[in-house]
Amino acid sequence: MAAAAVADVRERARRRLPRLAFDFIDGGADGEVTLRANEAAFARRTLVPRVLVDVARRDLSCSLFGVEHALPLLLAPTGMAKLAGPGGEVAGARAAVAAGAGFVLSTMSNHALEEVAAAGGDARRRWFQLYVWPDRALVERMVDRAARAGYGALVVTVDVPVLGNRLRDVRNGFKYPPRVRPGTAADMLRHPRWLAGLPGRMRFGNVEGLADEGGAVAYAKLINRLLANPGADWSTLAWIRERWSGPLLVKGILAPADAELAAEHGADGVIVSNHGGRQLDGAPATLDVLADVVAAVPELPVLVDGGIRRGSDVAMALALGARACLIGRPWLYGLAAGGEAGVAGVLGILRAELDRTLALVGCPRAADLGPEVVGTRPAPVAAGRD
Repeated sequence: MAAAAVADVRERARRRLPRLAFDFIDGGADGEVTLRANEAAFARRTLVPRVLVDVARRDLSCSLFGVEHALPLLLAPTGMAKLAGPGGEVAGARAAVAAGAGFVLSTMSNHALEEVAAAGGDARRRWFQLYVWPDRALVERMVDRAARAGYGALVVTVDVPVLGNRLRDVRNGFKYPPRVRPGTAADMLRHPRWLAGLPGRMRFGNVEGLADEGGAVAYAKLINRLLANPGADWSTLAWIRERWSGPLLVKGILAPADAELAAEHGADGVIVSNHGGRQLDGAPATLDVLADVVAAVPELPVLVDGGIRRGSDVAMALALGARACLIGRPWLYGLAAGGEAGVAGVLGILRAELDRTLALVGCPRAADLGPEVVGTRPAPVAAGRD
C-alpha cells in the first residue's frame, strides 16, 4: 500500500532502521526545541482561500537562476545518506532528476561528487554544498572539483562554527569513529537487512584520499577536524566567491542583517535555515523569519528549509516569499523506506499535495502565491476558573 503522507513514510523508516540510524536522521540539538518549532510554525498559520477562481490548469514550476524546475523543491544536502539506504545520494539524485526537482549534494556525502554527477539530468539543477573547512587548500580543491563535475551552483553553509550538541547521537554513541554502546549494538543486530546494506567502512567520498597515511585513526581525525571552523568570517565567503564563477548561495541565514551582508559579499541567493534544528537549539523557526529575510534582500532569490512535511507547507513558504523549498529528513525517510522509489514517492506526495493546495486556495500558479494567502491561527482561549 502506497504511503498517503510523509508522516507515513517516516513511520516506515523508523521501523526499518536501527535506533542509531533513525535518530541521526530524525534528531536535533539539545532539547530539540528548534526542531519542533520548525514544524509548529506551519501549524500556527492558516491558508486563506479565494473561491470561484479558474484553477483547471495548475503550474507548480519555479525558476532558479534562469533554470526551470518542475517543482519548487530541492533535496537538501544531508551527510551520510547511506545510513538511510544503500543507494545513498545517488538514489536521491536520480529521484530528483525524474521529478524535475533540484538536488544539493553535501560535502560529507558518502558518494563522491563525481559519482553523483554521473546520475545524469540537467547539471544546472544539481548543486554542491560546501562546508567552510579551516584548510583553504582543501576548500579550493573541493570548489574546483565541483566546477569540473559541472555542478550548477555552490551552496556555502555558514552556521557550523562548532558542531551542535545532538543528544540522541551522544546517547547512542554515534560519532566518528563510532563508539557503539551494547544496547545500540543489539538494536542494530535486530535489523539484519539494514546491516547487510551498510558498507564495511562509512566512507566520505569527497574526502577519500585526503588522509592516505595513518589508516582509520588518521581518517577519523581528519573528518572531525573538517566538520567545523570557528575562525571563518565574511572575508572567507568573499574568498570563495572569487574562486567560484557560477551562482553562489549562502545557507544558514536567519538574521536579515546577515542576508544583507551575504549580498554585499557576492552571494547570488540565500537559504533561510537553522540546520534543521541540529545546531543552535533556541534558534527561531525558519518560517517565522522568512518574510523579514526576503524583505532585506529583495534583489536575491531566497530559499528556505526546516519543518516542511506537506505540500501545504511548501505553499505557505512560497506565499511568504521563498522561491523554493529544501527538504532534508523527508527524502531520507523515503530512502530508508524504499530506496530510490521511496524518495520518488515522497516527491510524488509533496507534488500531489501542493497541486491540491493550489486548487483549494484558488491560485493556479505556485509562483503567484502571495502573503495574502497566509493567515494566523488564533491562540486557544484558556479555560476560566470559578
